[in-house]
Amino acid sequence: MKNKLNKFWVFIVVAAVVYGVVQALISTGILNNYNTNTLILMAINIMLAVSLHLVIGITGQFSIGHAGFMAVGAYVSAIITVKLGLPFIVAIGIGGVVAMLAGLLVGIPTLRLRGDYLAIATLGFAEIIRIIFLNIDYVGGAAGMQVSKLTTWTFAFICMVITIAVVSNFTNSRHGRACLSVRENEVAADAMGINTTYYKVAAFAIGSLFAGVAGAIYSHNFYIIQPANFGFLKSFDILIFVVLGGLGSLSGAVISAILLTIVSTYLQAFPEMRMIFYSLVLIVVMLYRPQGLMGTREITDLLPTGKFRKGAAQGVK
Repeated sequence: MKNKLNKFWVFIVVAAVVYGVVQALISTGILNNYNTNTLILMAINIMLAVSLHLVIGITGQFSIGHAGFMAVGAYVSAIITVKLGLPFIVAIGIGGVVAMLAGLLVGIPTLRLRGDYLAIATLGFAEIIRIIFLNIDYVGGAAGMQVSKLTTWTFAFICMVITIAVVSNFTNSRHGRACLSVRENEVAADAMGINTTYYKVAAFAIGSLFAGVAGAIYSHNFYIIQPANFGFLKSFDILIFVVLGGLGSLSGAVISAILLTIVSTYLQAFPEMRMIFYSLVLIVVMLYRPQGLMGTREITDLLPTGKFRKGAAQGVK
């Protein structure tokens, strides 16, 4: 318990230092609006990757409809600020909660499915959400909805830190261990008395919550949102973050989200090349490193202290 508490405070201190340095660079003009927008997009992608990591990497549920929950958070938060005139922070919270409710609505009936069947069900949900927003004139339909730019580096960074902290603590709790048992062998976990459906739905709801928060930050970072922004390719992008980083590694999800955001930024003028690059990355990873960049390890496992503790636990002197 003491070790976990120390890691948490180390994470908070590192996050505070990173925020302070970046904020100072923004305030002094060293980082221009383009660079700041890239950092915000990076934070959004990290939130999406970490939230899907909880569903796929920890609980082992193959979901490819994460963009649907992002769309719910994006549109609900936009309605809260543009149509109802409420503060942005309220819109973020409500957008996340509504996305979580959508996750429960989808998760309760579909998470009894496994493998490809679950993937098809979640993909179907994401497409249903996209088509619904496409045909609602209240939110602009296919033309999109104009949104005030309220997202700042501070909002994006705080939401990202909260997402990482909550998912990390959940993973290291007894609930997280139950989710891991579901991933490793659902039949054995059920035989040991673990309510597998409950934990799958819980992980799905938490992942949906933070996908909705990421959607709220995303929608208010641009002046317009359209249903086309939340199609299958968006879910595919988020899935790549998790697979490339390593299924089961939160650190890997964060690292891959950072790397691919930088690559996407430099390939914005060549959208076709970006998809080709993504496809090649997946092929190469599956062939030469199917476990991803980090496998199931975390950054702390690579530190000397982490190795020492692991060795001590195995009785190595």
